[in-house]
Amino acid sequence: MIKIALFGCNGKMGQVISNLLANDEDAKISFGFDINTEKKNSYPVYDNIEKIKEDADVVIDFSHPALLDSIIEYCKKTKTGAVIATTGLLDEQIKEIDDLSKEVAIFRSANMSLGINLLISLVKKASQLLGDKFDIEIIEKHHNQKIDAPSGTALMIADAISDTLHNDTEYVYDRHSVRKKRAKNEIGLHAVRGGTIVGEHDVIFAGNDEIIEINHKAMSKEIFAVGSIKAAKYIAGKKCGMYSMANMIED
Repeated sequence: MIKIALFGCNGKMGQVISNLLANDEDAKISFGFDINTEKKNSYPVYDNIEKIKEDADVVIDFSHPALLDSIIEYCKKTKTGAVIATTGLLDEQIKEIDDLSKEVAIFRSANMSLGINLLISLVKKASQLLGDKFDIEIIEKHHNQKIDAPSGTALMIADAISDTLHNDTEYVYDRHSVRKKRAKNEIGLHAVRGGTIVGEHDVIFAGNDEIIEINHKAMSKEIFAVGSIKAAKYIAGKKCGMYSMANMIED
């Protein structure tokens, strides 16, 4: 039985994960960590890592970038691997996570959906075939409570395309302030926020007289929770290093 430390346990994603693990035969939540400790759970919840009494085999983090220091401190102190699923991280925080992977196993993905990672594989293939003959635009849509924009997933898609094209791509987030034609090396990223949209990502390849679109729509948060639990089971007991959804799919 894999014991999981759930950071951000009382958030929306944390509660979905809690419900799924309540019926899991291979894993359970050992304890939770959250700045909000008022919600009642079937496991203890802490707001200070110094108070934690239970041990864990792996951390799942669906919290907030502000809690990253606590997660890193806990992982270093206990030599526990972690699944980092929180988005909106700053560049220096990502560097801190990369450094942590030299000491423990880290699984990091801006999106824990298997479908999104399949989309990324398809987008990379399309980029290889279409090259610079098609203009590429990414449109992402999320609920009106999402703070970061563009989404971490949209940036993950853009990075995959950029790495595939091997050229000096430029991410363009807004066009209204500059009156000029679109450059060939641009990747446009556009954010929509409204209602209760769980998550939609559309990648548009616009060429002469033809348009190719690859898209993914998340119908519930459960797909992300399922992916994070699979990732936790995957890295539990693994040696230090950085792991991704691609590693898990290939294995």
